[in-house]
Amino acid sequence: MISFSFQLCGMEEPLEIPVLNDLTMISGSISQTKATGVVVDFTEPASVYDNVKQAAAFGLRSVVHVPEIELETVTALSVFCEKASMGCLVAPTLSIGSVLLQQAAIQASFHYNSVEIVESRPNPKELPSAEAIQIANNLTDLGQMYNREDIATENPARGQVLGEDGVRVHTMVLPGIRSSTTVHFSRLGEVYSVRHDTTSVESLMPGLILAIRKVLRLQNLVYGLEKFL
Repeated sequence: MISFSFQLCGMEEPLEIPVLNDLTMISGSISQTKATGVVVDFTEPASVYDNVKQAAAFGLRSVVHVPEIELETVTALSVFCEKASMGCLVAPTLSIGSVLLQQAAIQASFHYNSVEIVESRPNPKELPSAEAIQIANNLTDLGQMYNREDIATENPARGQVLGEDGVRVHTMVLPGIRSSTTVHFSRLGEVYSVRHDTTSVESLMPGLILAIRKVLRLQNLVYGLEKFL
């Protein structure tokens, strides 16, 4: 429907780009042209497994960016992709800055035993954010114990503890504020902080393009954009 695609693109002149909601029709059209195609899935957790299977049936690889996806679904997809020899990237985040923040936090965690995550968001939905939860999970999986001197959770002003290793998350919500995540580490005599700000959804595009290029070479499922950095 050309008029609809014209509105989506925001172009002065309409482009011959159809906008459809039928994955089977789109996948079939691409496979008939024998073109190289990648399905980018921004849908919802309940649809991901079927979408990836349907794309694979037409020889198309998938990039999945659905932050709320369950690990059980990822495991099932991994088994499917392994049997089908079909590439799929499941990326909790497509932001390269977010991935670099997580990697820096992991490196720092081996040198500090106190850590807190402070984030700001313009709206109150999905808090703590997927980014904060991912960072906390990454640090928890390392087997470190943080904040030994203040691990009690009775005081709500001290934030929410994620995991069992004392990683606290504090979220500030103010309309109009930019999305930001800061991880503070400390030990006697110093504080080390790493921060990532998001000013526009355009920040996802370099990571998305990288994911599309890399997934074409895969024959199985890969979890996390950081595998390609």
